Amino acid sequence: MRLGLDIAAHATRKTVDRIILITGDTDCLPAMKLARVSGLHVVLIRFPGQRLAAELTWHADFVRDADWPD
Repeated sequence: MRLGLDIAAHATRKTVDRIILITGDTDCLPAMKLARVSGLHVVLIRFPGQRLAAELTWHADFVRDADWPD
């Protein structure tokens, strides 16, 4: 809940240009939608082996894979 409120506050105040999320939780979807409608870029980070819900990837501008050195 707090993360969503922070995203909404930044989106409405235009204090940032980009939101980078590391989550697999679809509870973030309303905040992601608001951020994009407000003109922010939403970047979603995916960890190796993590399967993200399709809705998360639909509402992100970019999905980046975290790459860990071996």
